[in-house]
Amino acid sequence: MENKDVVKALAALAQPNRLQIFRLLVVQGPVGLTPAALSEQLGIPAATLSFHLKELLHADLVSQERSGRNLIYRAQFERMNALLGFLTQNCCQGQACLTETAGTCDC
Repeated sequence: MENKDVVKALAALAQPNRLQIFRLLVVQGPVGLTPAALSEQLGIPAATLSFHLKELLHADLVSQERSGRNLIYRAQFERMNALLGFLTQNCCQGQACLTETAGTCDC
């Protein structure tokens, strides 16, 4: 993962609503959620939600798929794992860490 991609992803997640949206999509796994379900569960108005989903899409942290008349949003697990890998790549300067690092998600 390149530095510019990491900065874009972290910037997208550095906003409370977008972080909530992303975390909820991670919990949902590959099933994903519609904007209506996201709005209902998080209490975010549709126009605001649309803006935040666009930012997460731009950072490639979520995907969008049309299913009939609905859009389904899903977390991009490969991208999330790449970001986590980048952030922990040189953890503890190559020495054994005192704590175990979080694993990657296989969703």
